[in-house]
Amino acid sequence: MLRLDGVARFRPASLFTDTMTTRVLTGITTTGIPHLGNYAGAIRPAINASTEPDVDAYFFLADFHALIKCDDPERIARSRLEIAATWLAAGLDTERVTFYRQSDIPEIPELSWLLTCVTSKGLMNRAHAYKAAVDQNLAREAEADDGITMGLFSYPVLMAADILMFNAHRVPVGRDQIQHLEMARDIAQRFNHLYGQGKDLFVLPSVEIAEEVATLPGLDGRKMSKSYDNTIPLFAGGARALQDAVMRIVTDSREPGEAKDPDASHLFTLYRAFGSAEETAVFRQQLLDGMGWGDAKKAFLALLERMLAPMRERYESLIARPDDIEDILLAGARKARQESIPALETLRAAVGLRSLKTSVAPAANKEESAALPKPPRFVSFRDDDGAFRFRLLSGNGDELLLSRVFANPKDIGAVTRRLVAEPDSVSIAFADGAWVVSLDGAALATGSQDVAGFDERLRWELEVLKQA
Repeated sequence: MLRLDGVARFRPASLFTDTMTTRVLTGITTTGIPHLGNYAGAIRPAINASTEPDVDAYFFLADFHALIKCDDPERIARSRLEIAATWLAAGLDTERVTFYRQSDIPEIPELSWLLTCVTSKGLMNRAHAYKAAVDQNLAREAEADDGITMGLFSYPVLMAADILMFNAHRVPVGRDQIQHLEMARDIAQRFNHLYGQGKDLFVLPSVEIAEEVATLPGLDGRKMSKSYDNTIPLFAGGARALQDAVMRIVTDSREPGEAKDPDASHLFTLYRAFGSAEETAVFRQQLLDGMGWGDAKKAFLALLERMLAPMRERYESLIARPDDIEDILLAGARKARQESIPALETLRAAVGLRSLKTSVAPAANKEESAALPKPPRFVSFRDDDGAFRFRLLSGNGDELLLSRVFANPKDIGAVTRRLVAEPDSVSIAFADGAWVVSLDGAALATGSQDVAGFDERLRWELEVLKQA
């Protein structure tokens, strides 16, 4: 780590190769009342990660994201307070980590726009949240995009900006957010390729999921979610509200004395998420031995109370002192901006948004032109059997596509022109261990790389070629 004016500074791995620090970032949308699923799926794993050696942890309140789902200003304001108090009560050490509100970092929305300008609409079309909203509209015979805002549609780009702004290496998320992490990686790769000039401006983040608690079941067995009204409160309502919720967990009709099936019980799944291995093994055996569901719920409640009671006391104390929470968040924002301000200056310069006093240069000479990124290109050739084929090569010479055989070389020119000019006619699918590119439904070429996201890269390369 570097130190500047007494403040620990992180050296991004994209620019320095000798750093041993791993940056971990997580956030939670500031709407609703924090519940047990939020704690297990995001807050607890993130806090645990922050205590690991050589970890530089960033935590943020994703209040810009909250505006996508909520248009009630008072609810937004109240929830920001409650969630900040929740993380602090859960053990977040603000002397060790960086804890801030997304809306206090103006560089994040600016970076979001820079990333938007290199993100394909096709990628956003495949986002799960957007597709689910479209499916709901079609099911009620409405227009596909009825009521869908650009906030919802471009949500993954803002999430990418949250992550890439601080070059996070690991991002603990729930399983339903994995796609957004993959999108952030894809967007980062595009930006690096287009503007990096041989350097990685962004670290490619990796997802981190605790397999056993990535998504907690709610009272009815579905995913615990405010939208399903099946949550178990974390602190709200105190011990009484926690007890009421636990006793409403849905179970089967097996009587006391009858053996229960732990693997089919979401009560057991909940217990396992919070109990130690030894406690969980005992609870499992008790269910198999016929423990009644009422006693099982009481056992789960006792487990939760041992864990949550001390946190609840801290939470109630913090909620009573909102000025102290505000000071903590503003201090975190100042710390975060020591990183985001110079980082954005670098990114602005990379895309050409430089000061005119320092960035205007004479026309590039031959040596400078040679250093500029080269566009992809098609190359026609004749193979050993005398058949005509073409390759698509990236700017650095990597083979992306190898075509099928053509009888007439003139046909190659017509096909490659259509690949560039008519992207809607091109389909890219992964089949039998390879990417297959088709034009008007007919297989045309195979991809030379079998990595995930190759289809998006290929479409982007074709778009670069079109604009070259």
